[in-house]
Amino acid sequence: MRIIKALPLLLLTACGASKEKIDLLVHHATIYTVDSSFSTAEALAVKDGKILETGSNEWLLQKYEAVETLDAKGQFIYPGFIDAHAHFFGYGQSLQTADLNGTTSWQAILDTLQSFAKSHPDGWLLGRGWDQNDWENKEFPSNETLNNIFPDRPVLLSRVDGHAAIANAKALELAGVKPGVTLTGGTVEVRNGKLTGILVDNAIDLVNEKVPATSEQQAKQSLLDAQERCFAVGLTTIDDCGLPYSAVELIDQLNKSGELKMRLYVMLSDGKKNFEYLFSKGRIKTDRLHVNGFKVYADGALGSHGACLLHPYSDKPRWSGFLLSDPAHFDSVANILYEKNFQMCTHAIGDSGNRTILNTYAKYLKEQNDRRWRIEHAQVVNKVDFDLFGKYSIIPSVQPTHATSDMYWAEQRLGAERVRGAYAFNDLLKQNGWIPLGTDFPVEDISPFKTFYAAVARKDAKGWPAAGFQMENALSREAAIRGMTIWAAKSNFEEQEKGSLEKGKFADFILLDKDLMKAAEGELLQTQVQRTYINGEKVFQR
Repeated sequence: MRIIKALPLLLLTACGASKEKIDLLVHHATIYTVDSSFSTAEALAVKDGKILETGSNEWLLQKYEAVETLDAKGQFIYPGFIDAHAHFFGYGQSLQTADLNGTTSWQAILDTLQSFAKSHPDGWLLGRGWDQNDWENKEFPSNETLNNIFPDRPVLLSRVDGHAAIANAKALELAGVKPGVTLTGGTVEVRNGKLTGILVDNAIDLVNEKVPATSEQQAKQSLLDAQERCFAVGLTTIDDCGLPYSAVELIDQLNKSGELKMRLYVMLSDGKKNFEYLFSKGRIKTDRLHVNGFKVYADGALGSHGACLLHPYSDKPRWSGFLLSDPAHFDSVANILYEKNFQMCTHAIGDSGNRTILNTYAKYLKEQNDRRWRIEHAQVVNKVDFDLFGKYSIIPSVQPTHATSDMYWAEQRLGAERVRGAYAFNDLLKQNGWIPLGTDFPVEDISPFKTFYAAVARKDAKGWPAAGFQMENALSREAAIRGMTIWAAKSNFEEQEKGSLEKGKFADFILLDKDLMKAAEGELLQTQVQRTYINGEKVFQR
């Protein structure tokens, strides 16, 4: 067997054959190809932006002459990470606003905002990232102090998940929001007859519509800033969930100019103009940009009590959340997307929200299929509904760090029985045999290593809880890697061109200083990307 394996090399040497010219040869690496057998290799050859071959150091060094060679010195190569659910454009925009992530009190937010205002003295004050569940007092704040500090400047601060916000009196005044306002799929909070500034889900739009639009130059810079940070953590494709068609046109423009190299799978937002745009143009597909579906919202978020539950919240007994639209709307969207053969991707958090969308999808899908309609988050699923994912080939697109962010309070919010069906990644994996993973950044951190750690260890950065959170639903390391690469590609109908390091696929790969498949659990979060390549081009180097 050894003689047969060595024969091509002996023939090549004996015949004095000239070496084949290629663009890049990486050698002396541990390469996880993430092919069907999860095989490893030592070297890879790249030509014209595609993987030409993987194999042994001896064979590829003998066979090819490369314009550029890289001795990986025993470090570890994986396919470029694919984030199956994020907000790339929104993340870039958030970098231009006050960063409220990690604030541990309302006072900390006010302090951060006052500091930010000094360096950003004009226009609306915008911020994002606060989470009252991280505070000692876990109730929503009111805007009284905010009004006193900024009486004449409008302020809008979004909660970390984007499903709640607090506005000051000036912002509410400009938007014409008054006590007693009611709307479908949202609430305007009032206490003792006065607006508190808290807006939940669709109510946020009442104020957001008054925020001045960013300029094209600002939007461009947002995308480029996001790209730089994402390359640094090994991301090479990102699913941007819910954009207007105008953003797609800007992205395409920056792709063509060569400024934006990130590959993006874009879901257009649920809106008439977006539907008209894609229905008239048809599926958009280039090497860098793919637009093939729509993002719909079933309900809100668990952290703001906006997720729609079958039974009341355990910590809010008279409240079950709400759907963001009438079920008839979801049905009408499913009807036309099925007819026109576009992908439907619906945000569903609560068990009622998930059941509503599962049943809506089932009505049109009818049986197992290859439409790859997705439920984004699939966060809380009733035990009798899990099999609907497999029965109708519905894809649960999940974000492991949501589990480790919410685990401190999830049981209090849902109750001991219902929480067993929450963040149930392994149970969901069993339905179709594959599951795409993402971060939902900027709701969570952009780091894929946090995704991986949360999926396999189900602990926080301090190692809590020691035994892991609901470990029956942890993923194996191989499943987590597949979820961040080939399965994420499959959720976008792109598994034939990316997601694994196989001949003919894009040469999108990363070089890491640690081996995710073998590193000690406590070392996973310290993993660093040394280099990131897209199309065989180095786009990041530490």
